[in-house]
Amino acid sequence: MLTPAPYRSPWMTEELDDVRTLARTFLAKEATPHMARWAEQGSVDRDFWTRAGAAGLLCMSIPEEYGGGGGTFAHEAVIAEEQAHALDDGWANQVHSAIVAHYLLEYGTQEQKERWLPELASGEMVAAIAMTEPDAGSDLQALRTTARRDGDEYVVNGQKTFISNGLHCDLLVIVVRTGGEGAKGLSLLVAETAGLQGFSRGRQLEKLGLRYQDTMELFFEDMRVPAANLLGGEEGTGFVQLMQQLPQERLIIAVAGVAAAEKAVRLAIDYAKEREAFGRPIMRFQTVRFELAECRTETLAARTLVDHCIGLHLEGRLDPATASMAKYYATDVQCDIVDRCLQIFGGNGFMLEYPIARMYASARVQKIYGGTNEIMKELVSRTL
Repeated sequence: MLTPAPYRSPWMTEELDDVRTLARTFLAKEATPHMARWAEQGSVDRDFWTRAGAAGLLCMSIPEEYGGGGGTFAHEAVIAEEQAHALDDGWANQVHSAIVAHYLLEYGTQEQKERWLPELASGEMVAAIAMTEPDAGSDLQALRTTARRDGDEYVVNGQKTFISNGLHCDLLVIVVRTGGEGAKGLSLLVAETAGLQGFSRGRQLEKLGLRYQDTMELFFEDMRVPAANLLGGEEGTGFVQLMQQLPQERLIIAVAGVAAAEKAVRLAIDYAKEREAFGRPIMRFQTVRFELAECRTETLAARTLVDHCIGLHLEGRLDPATASMAKYYATDVQCDIVDRCLQIFGGNGFMLEYPIARMYASARVQKIYGGTNEIMKELVSRTL
């Protein structure tokens, strides 16, 4: 019987193979030995960001003229995949490099790009984006945080929650209401948080999973930000900017989701070959083999959808509905596959010393952030 040929994503190149090796080596040396301690403290070490910057792993899809790696979204995808394979579910580089940096690249002035992007690429600054509020998540039009123009400044009042990189962020893109109700009243405002009066961090939130992804409440009380920090330079353009950038955010979530599912299947296969029951490895039981065969097949199907979307995105042709398909499908598959693989481990799968248990806890949020999967289906349905 022929052994199936290893699947290789059609967008992969020899250069990306080198990026994969770089990311894998860096994470094995700089992340894996510290993950247990980071989970206890609730965040990665701050200097981990500068080490990642020195290794060239930050902002790889940002042009070299702004200090980035000069690559594409594919470079960010490879790093996200390697994080999943390394069981790193807490370093929110995707928020920093694949999301926030691209808001600045797309909508920032030349001076802003030259000032902020090199510091994001080096890790001197850590970036976050503040969308969600206690009473508004997927419904961005319900956001209430206000920014009132006062001369050459905006005065910001409100609060945000569930903010990844909230503890370490030095640069914060805030979705604010500069006008009336609805989408047309939203704008994006950038704040440099160091020593900023009126800016405060609240609780570091305890979560089911992602134990060392620092997730915070943020508060703004008469916080003053230069009016020049309004992204795009025009009030009321924030919702359009969000809609233009959200497909990439949702795709990177899908990338991480399918890579985590692949890792779960690999862990379960290895365990099934070693674990014995009734005098033989459990892999010799048909029910286990069939379950793992289904898991591998369904994971490959999800991988091909995500690869299709990456190809479209690299060509500049990824539409919001297709990105939404990838996000909801890949994360649904992730949660299902991790759950089924955990079952292979039996009681050990419920023990946090086994990676599959931590993967199970961290998978669940994938169907929530970036827009809930129910919202993703609504967006897809509007194109039918």
